[in-house]
Amino acid sequence: MQGVRGAKPPGKAMLKEFKAFVNQGNALDLAVGVLIGAAFGKIVNSVVNDLITPILSLALGRVDFNNMFVPLAGQTAATLEEAKKGGAVIAYGAFLNNVIEFFIVAFTIFIIVRQINRWRGTSPKA
Repeated sequence: MQGVRGAKPPGKAMLKEFKAFVNQGNALDLAVGVLIGAAFGKIVNSVVNDLITPILSLALGRVDFNNMFVPLAGQTAATLEEAKKGGAVIAYGAFLNNVIEFFIVAFTIFIIVRQINRWRGTSPKA
């Protein structure tokens, strides 16, 4: 079975359209953000939990960020896990760790997008 003369195979048209989509600035920036977030998530988590948090803990008088919480059901517990078994808690120590991780990932994405923009020869819009 033969196709129409002069017609492009559907795969090539789709590839050309995909290239145009990827070369748009926003699509590439989004792709970089997703890839960096996925690829460096574990590394950033380790940096926060194994390096930054212990240093902050030492500076603040050996505070254990993983067990910083406010019990909402009036339970008394030494650890976050015990408190969660007894009822609802606000785990603000875990939240602080997640905020630190977010800023590390966001800064990394900023650096990479900034470098890609330099390679493209475009300047960021203020």
